[in-house]
Amino acid sequence: MKLTEVSVSDKLEGFRASKEHFRGLSFPTISSVGPNAAIIHYSPQAKTCAELDPNSIYLFDSGAQYLDGTTDITRTVHFGKPSAHEKACYTSVLKGHIALGNARFPNGTNGYSLDILARIPLWRYGLDYRHGTGHGIGSYLNVHEGPHQISFRPQARNVPLQVSMTVTDEPGYYEDGNFGIRLENVLVIKEADTEFNFGDKGYLSFEHITWVSLSLCEIIHLSLPRINH
Repeated sequence: MKLTEVSVSDKLEGFRASKEHFRGLSFPTISSVGPNAAIIHYSPQAKTCAELDPNSIYLFDSGAQYLDGTTDITRTVHFGKPSAHEKACYTSVLKGHIALGNARFPNGTNGYSLDILARIPLWRYGLDYRHGTGHGIGSYLNVHEGPHQISFRPQARNVPLQVSMTVTDEPGYYEDGNFGIRLENVLVIKEADTEFNFGDKGYLSFEHITWVSLSLCEIIHLSLPRINH
């Protein structure tokens, strides 16, 4: 049995549909192998999509609408032996993802100020990405919902981040014609318990509400025929 970008996407949708309160996808799934993963908003088509390749990176960005919330998650995996360059790029994206997710910041801080945290590990290698780092999540509305965002774009200065806002944490790196990497969790902004409170502003932090019990690699190997090497 051949595994393609579309067949794996359909299988993932089936996993989601089996969950209580599922009401449909929140956006068309981005399921992409190798060079296709370098296309940020890639949309696979059944007749032209690529087969999964154990020697290529696989990126999937998916989400669903449930009665109790809306999800948006991206994971990037490799089924074989990634190159040293691929490992370095993935590690840089992961470091940026963790740095932003662990941030503590004073009330009044906007997403423009925090965007740099996710990019610094990439900048050390002269790498970057062309999209924003985070967006709000709407329940049964636009999964990319403002007015707040974490981004290098000037409009991210307009709205300070506030308690109970949801926002994504999704740095990436895309090498045209080769591969793409993105890691995305949904965060909720909460009050932070800090030792001090400079200026009596109060401080904020993030709570990760995205959980993945199994990696995509494990899911595919458990649920579908093995990929031929």
